[in-house]
Amino acid sequence: MTRPALGAAEWEAANGDFLAASLAWLRLLLQRRRDPAEQPPSPSAIPHRGGRMGRLFGRDEHESPQLALPVRASISDDEIANAAARVAHTEQCTPPPALVELAARLGLSRFERDILLLCAALDLDPSVADLCARAHGNDHMRYPTFGLALEMLPDPAWDAVAPRGGLRYWKLVEITQRSGEGLISAALRADERIVNYVKGLNDLDDRLSPVVTSLDSSAAAQLPDSQQVLAQRIEREWTLGPTGTPTVQLAGLDPAGKRLVAAHAARRCGLLAYRLPADLIPTQPTDLDNLARLWERESALLPVALYIDAEDIDDENAAARTPISRFLTRIGGQCALAVRESWSDVGRGSVVLDVEAPSATERAEAWQASLAEGTDMGAIDALSAQFALQICDIAEIASMSDDSADAWHECRARTRPRLDALARRLEPRVDWDDIVLPEAARTLLERVAAQVSHRTTVYDDWGFGRRINRGLGVSVLFAGPSGTGKTMAAEVLASRLKLDLYRIDLSAVVSKYIGETEKNLRKLFDAGESGGAILLFDEADSIFGKRSQVKDAHDRYANIEINYLLQRMEAYHGLAILATNMRGALDPAFLRRLRFVVEFTFPDVGQRRQIWVKSFPSDAPVADLDFDRLAQLPVSGGMARNIAVNAAFLAAAADGRITMANVLTAARMEFEKLELPIRDREFALSTVGA
Repeated sequence: MTRPALGAAEWEAANGDFLAASLAWLRLLLQRRRDPAEQPPSPSAIPHRGGRMGRLFGRDEHESPQLALPVRASISDDEIANAAARVAHTEQCTPPPALVELAARLGLSRFERDILLLCAALDLDPSVADLCARAHGNDHMRYPTFGLALEMLPDPAWDAVAPRGGLRYWKLVEITQRSGEGLISAALRADERIVNYVKGLNDLDDRLSPVVTSLDSSAAAQLPDSQQVLAQRIEREWTLGPTGTPTVQLAGLDPAGKRLVAAHAARRCGLLAYRLPADLIPTQPTDLDNLARLWERESALLPVALYIDAEDIDDENAAARTPISRFLTRIGGQCALAVRESWSDVGRGSVVLDVEAPSATERAEAWQASLAEGTDMGAIDALSAQFALQICDIAEIASMSDDSADAWHECRARTRPRLDALARRLEPRVDWDDIVLPEAARTLLERVAAQVSHRTTVYDDWGFGRRINRGLGVSVLFAGPSGTGKTMAAEVLASRLKLDLYRIDLSAVVSKYIGETEKNLRKLFDAGESGGAILLFDEADSIFGKRSQVKDAHDRYANIEINYLLQRMEAYHGLAILATNMRGALDPAFLRRLRFVVEFTFPDVGQRRQIWVKSFPSDAPVADLDFDRLAQLPVSGGMARNIAVNAAFLAAAADGRITMANVLTAARMEFEKLELPIRDREFALSTVGA
């Protein structure tokens, strides 16, 4: 008849009873052992001396019994048999005692289980150390040995401490051999984690703490339907695998989504999920094997699943993948591998699932359910289109927001930290009225803003997204001389779209080491993805060039870097802008992959006059400035703004009014700084009004 399952408190008591009975049995066995000098034994009192056990020690049946450890006559066989019966009785509970469960899960024989009990007893019963010393006949040997176990425990077997045997394979027992000491007399001690398990304390091994962290599953309940389906598929693979549990590869560009899906699947299976960054997997075989063995043991003792985060591992770097594949071949249990693109060499059977962020429709439904009733649907659509957030993040942000405007602000704040660590955030201080551009360039900028604002309508609602092979990102090239308004135009777009703007110096991103440039770019795009921030890549000519004709390895890797950048720009959820002073350095083949090309030309006289007027704030104490005369100076917008600021400081140090003399002096300073040709007549005050 099946016994009813015990509750937690009842099981704890039953486990204690089992340990008490087991330790009592073990003490009786040890008490039968004593120093040979105290009492010569009778030959009939010495079991296991001949036959197999004698041969294990190189003895035969005719060897003198005085050479063996004697048996104390005061402990009868009946006492030991009764103690063994009590052990057998106390282990008949459901769930079974911890030691019995451990032996079953790790495939230990009864002799191996008893050795583990003997070793653990050293930490469970203070008297065991003294009993071991007496059994050895040596006060210094206050510990169990394999020789003692072979002599004392039932059904002994030499292979119990073989390297591939359960005790050593699972690292249950530590063997300490001194120099010149044989295995039989080496000290044995139970692993601390295993001692705690036997006592009923089942927590993750402390030695795994530096490399694995708990994967929070509290937010996993808020998955959208598309991700719920994936979690259910993982559950089936983890619980119903016909030929063993496969590694589930979670592929895609949404790291947060993959973590949530894996955490939800683990929770559905009743498992605790732990994250292991792939770069913490050792490359040295011995260290890798130790880590794998520890985790494999934990997966047998605890209801756990492992989430290996390989997001930052280069898909093309086979050498970086090798330790991960080797690690996967050495562990069992439920495991998910997070990658950007699926791997063919994972080391064991695998299933590939593509994980995408919640769709714009799913995000809109979450915003509508979370924001105050009556929130404008247009605002909800804008939030869902712009911010590729998880459903749990949407619920949290909505709970902190009074309205959709607050929610927009919170979304931007939520997505900033990762990008702030990688790029420089620019605070837009200008709008459409502040920038002076040719009409064609202004029109293109307005169209760029419109495409960013209406992507969801065109791609999702109208179905165009299903017909485009390349990515759906808005990629733009700003080309023109320095100071002609490229950065200012990016600020205008950021103001118009109410988005964060980050400037990235491409010359600092490019690395001489193969693969590092792509890694640097990947971090930037990944960090900006969820918030759709505007990424302004300055100094684009540092990576672009007329390199379509590959002449050497340098050109080939340069093309790889360019193609990777363009690929990420095409797929980027936000707006990505390349800025260059030399459009001619860019190969036409690369230009064709960009959505827009905006030319920033050197301003003509009329545009320069507008720029000069806008360069002086309305609060500035400006004297009668001859803007027509200033427009004759061959300056860019950036130069004009620098001159205006320097003129203001000259005025502040004098009579406090910005005069034409101040401006012309500042202009001359700017020309000298840039080593531009200076014609005295252009900077002479006497020519003003002439």
